[in-house]
Amino acid sequence: MADEIIRTLSVDGLRYRYRILRQPSPRTEPVIILGGALQGMYGWPQMDDHLGPLASVVTADLPGMGDADLLPPGAGDDVLHAAVTGIIDDLNVERANLFGFSYGTSIAFGCAQQHPGRIARLMLGGVPAHITDEQRDRWGRAVDRLETGDLEGLAGLAAGVLMCQDPEREVHRSELARRYVRRSFLYALTNSPHAALSLHRALGHRPDFSGGLSGVPALVFAGEHDTVTSPERQRAFAATIEGSRFVTIGESDHWVVLERPDDVADLAARFFTDRPLEPAPGLGPVRTHPAALPGQSRTSPAPAGRDFADTP
Repeated sequence: MADEIIRTLSVDGLRYRYRILRQPSPRTEPVIILGGALQGMYGWPQMDDHLGPLASVVTADLPGMGDADLLPPGAGDDVLHAAVTGIIDDLNVERANLFGFSYGTSIAFGCAQQHPGRIARLMLGGVPAHITDEQRDRWGRAVDRLETGDLEGLAGLAAGVLMCQDPEREVHRSELARRYVRRSFLYALTNSPHAALSLHRALGHRPDFSGGLSGVPALVFAGEHDTVTSPERQRAFAATIEGSRFVTIGESDHWVVLERPDDVADLAARFFTDRPLEPAPGLGPVRTHPAALPGQSRTSPAPAGRDFADTP
């Protein structure tokens, strides 16, 4: 049975925490999971189950999330990137795997761009690579419910904005996922000391997915019915990462991690241990983008085979 440890760190004077489910005999580097704006560090049991036997699993409340300190006005993403590398340093490893979902993809991608030598593999899902003004207006109308105290209304509208509404598209466990999203929003807004401010930050945040990336093995995945950013646009983003692979997961939308949790976790376990992706259940075709970006060279990842059993 893996040991669970909670560690408290600070960056720029801001306190934050991470949880590690320590694997004493890992087959790969620790996996750091970065989720959505209101997803706390206890919301990833499927990753514990699938990745726990293979690697130390790390989840976090970064500054501005969960019980961590609030991000001050004007704070940039550099603070969050530094918080992630602070976790890697505290784990006492040279490199870690990063798994980013939704809001967390911009943090994971930016961290990999700034510190590619610290990232063993990068897996990104539900990448909000293109958000329209209309979508921001809809999200803004949902967040406006905070001003009137209508948390139920906000939770319902938020679920609608983030999930596929087309009855012609089949989404696995859609009603269960919708109820979970509503409950999660209500719980966070009721119990987190700064969930409302986190929502406002997420609304105003315009993540930068430009600039490409090389030297880090990467996988981008999307629910086939994602309406936040279409799979086609997410695939175009994946093409900016040298050597990346892109897959879709069937009968799911933006909340693929809720609708197909075991499939996502199985895909992560395969990717982070360099096993074939094709046999994983629920996958569409795996598309690879092997060409280097203009002006960039191919950079080989660090060799495998080092000892990973040196986490705290």
